[in-house]
Amino acid sequence: MLPAALRKCRAGPVRCLSGMACRDSGCPVPGDREEVPGLQREEASLYVHWPYCLRRCSYCNFNKYISRSVNHVAMATCLQRETETLLRLSRVSRITSVFFGGGTPSLAPPSTIAAVLETVARHAGLQDDAEVTLEVNPTPVGVAKLEDFHQAGVNRFSIGVQSLRDEDLRILGRDHNSQHALRTLEEAQRLCPGHVSVDVIFGRPGQSVESWERELEELLLVCDDHVSLYQLTLERGTHLFKQVQSGQLSVPSEDITAHMYESARGILGKRGFLQYEVSNFARHGAVSSHNLGYWKAGQYLGVGPGAHGRFVPRGEGGVWREARTQTLEPDVWMREVQRWGHGTRRRVELIPAALLEEVLVMGLRLTEGISHQHWRRFSPGLELEQLLGCAELQELQERGLLILDTRGLRCSWEGLAVLDSLLPPLLLELLTHTRARSEPGELTTG
Repeated sequence: MLPAALRKCRAGPVRCLSGMACRDSGCPVPGDREEVPGLQREEASLYVHWPYCLRRCSYCNFNKYISRSVNHVAMATCLQRETETLLRLSRVSRITSVFFGGGTPSLAPPSTIAAVLETVARHAGLQDDAEVTLEVNPTPVGVAKLEDFHQAGVNRFSIGVQSLRDEDLRILGRDHNSQHALRTLEEAQRLCPGHVSVDVIFGRPGQSVESWERELEELLLVCDDHVSLYQLTLERGTHLFKQVQSGQLSVPSEDITAHMYESARGILGKRGFLQYEVSNFARHGAVSSHNLGYWKAGQYLGVGPGAHGRFVPRGEGGVWREARTQTLEPDVWMREVQRWGHGTRRRVELIPAALLEEVLVMGLRLTEGISHQHWRRFSPGLELEQLLGCAELQELQERGLLILDTRGLRCSWEGLAVLDSLLPPLLLELLTHTRARSEPGELTTG
């Protein structure tokens, strides 16, 4: 079985600004905890969610809305204001990367992208070489605006190709065809050579291992230096889910999709692409620094309807990281931002055990895994050797699925493909240790 990590995720994962009432009766109140030294709380990445699309893909359950009359002026103003508010609340002095996702952010005016980046530069440090990524729907409208987006400050494009088979694109409900995708890739690489990523979905209705291998080989002839592979997931409530449930369409079995994944890993490796995460492959060092921030448990601010964030609200005296979610519905979100300066709908203080779970789950997605030094930043009282002390986890090591050595903890090549099955015993053992080590100072947050 393939790991759930192969499904595309968003950061993408309350209001208690000074002097403002919180709408969540369960909102935690910061206590008299000391801030942990040595953790880089002055820096974070930024995720900006553009919620609008022209149409909904048949498989998609992301927070997106179909609207023909977007108030672009209001949207841009609110994105800027929420960015400013969260920067002030977090007291972040340096943004390391920015990612515009959605929805379809390539439908936004380039001026909106520029305005958000200008706000970041004005209220926090944004280096000239900071990675700024824009997700692009490869339609004629999208490709026509690429140069303007580049001028606005975007230096990396993530192209949602998904497939080079027009019939499959129709089944997926995409509003582009293969020729549109190829043209978009060509233009994006002209503007940002070496900094163009391609998203592709496998396990599509009617797809075989052989047809998938041929398609991937074709894609690698025209793509740049980064590829993201995602297994098609049937999300309840989507049109595609209903089609499969009713028998109109059928998708490959788990054994076949597992074969597709393993085959793709081999093909990409032969083409010079190194796998650095469950779903992501890069050559010539073209990894996504923004996504690395998520996987390495860095702080990130989430701006826009439905965006998720993880940061310490130092501006109101907080010393523990919080998981924050912004209001989903765009019009409601805009009203809240106009009134309060932000539209945070939910906030949860991440106690040490919860933060360690994220460090473990996200870190093991990486082929390099979790170094001892990185783990100790979040858990000075619990070593990785102690975490893997139970018989079940030792058996996983003996089977060659988990590796614990002087470098740290990581999955083997075979283990990465079955990550979902490795996580439950790890998380159970972590829970056992964190319950036993709940004394102040044993576990820390950042």
